[in-house]
Amino acid sequence: MFSRFTNLINALQALDKTYSNSEMVRKILRYLPRTWMPKVTAIEEAKNLNVLPLEDLLGSLMTHELSMQKKDDDEEKEKKKKKIVALKSSQTEDSDDDDELAFITRRFKNYLASKKKFGG
Repeated sequence: MFSRFTNLINALQALDKTYSNSEMVRKILRYLPRTWMPKVTAIEEAKNLNVLPLEDLLGSLMTHELSMQKKDDDEEKEKKKKKIVALKSSQTEDSDDDDELAFITRRFKNYLASKKKFGG
């Protein structure tokens, strides 16, 4: 963003339109996205915008951007850690269920077979 802003300012200077340092600082702060509003408010309240050098503003904004990226990366890592869930299955429980089902099935078949023998 800063390089684009600098290109625009330089192009305007070529057309004899110059801005003071405080005007450039205010323009940058004005056009930052809404997500940056807490940082903009903090800068406006903590520093005198009339004497704040453009380089200091840029450094402060870059530092804030890096800390936001680090926080986003940390949150992403936490989400990935939370998503990984491993469930261990027990082979003995599954075989017990299968044995019970087989036993019930055999008993039911025997019951049906006995009904057929007696003309049911």
